[in-house]
Amino acid sequence: MFTRPEDLPRALVVWESTAQTNFRKLMWEAREKATKITGSQDPMAWMDYGPVWMRRDYWESICHRWATGPWKERSQAAKLNRAGHLEENVHTSGSVSYAIHIQKLCHGLKRAPTFCELFDQTHKRKGTNDYVSESARTISKTYDRTMADRYAERTPQLDLDLEAWVDAAGGPRKD
Repeated sequence: MFTRPEDLPRALVVWESTAQTNFRKLMWEAREKATKITGSQDPMAWMDYGPVWMRRDYWESICHRWATGPWKERSQAAKLNRAGHLEENVHTSGSVSYAIHIQKLCHGLKRAPTFCELFDQTHKRKGTNDYVSESARTISKTYDRTMADRYAERTPQLDLDLEAWVDAAGGPRKD
């Protein structure tokens, strides 16, 4: 299955990550479906509306967990965080990965897209030239200005200058 035995650990990591992401999505869909069917936000009302692929006792156990204080508190805190930082939750890529965006851009442009083209694709509203936030607009303009200052005309320019990008974006931050 693998060309080299040393590929197995990496394959297992990818498998675990993919399975975790897919399961999380499946559970979200199951919750949404139960909510729509019952017309209720109460997990205890969802008991009879679990997914067909899950044993009933497992579903009931999960519904009990969703109905408890700690889960509700974490869920509410996450909702408040998302609502309190609207600017950080407006990216246009949704569930589409950057790899798929790159692939689509390659097909449309008939060449590999630049980092700035990818940034614009994922940070501008569809059908317009408007950035999703003032922060995205500022980062793009600052990066473009920094690149113009750093690289004179006819000087080979990196597709992505990480130092310039960190300067423009301000580096990683967690509020």
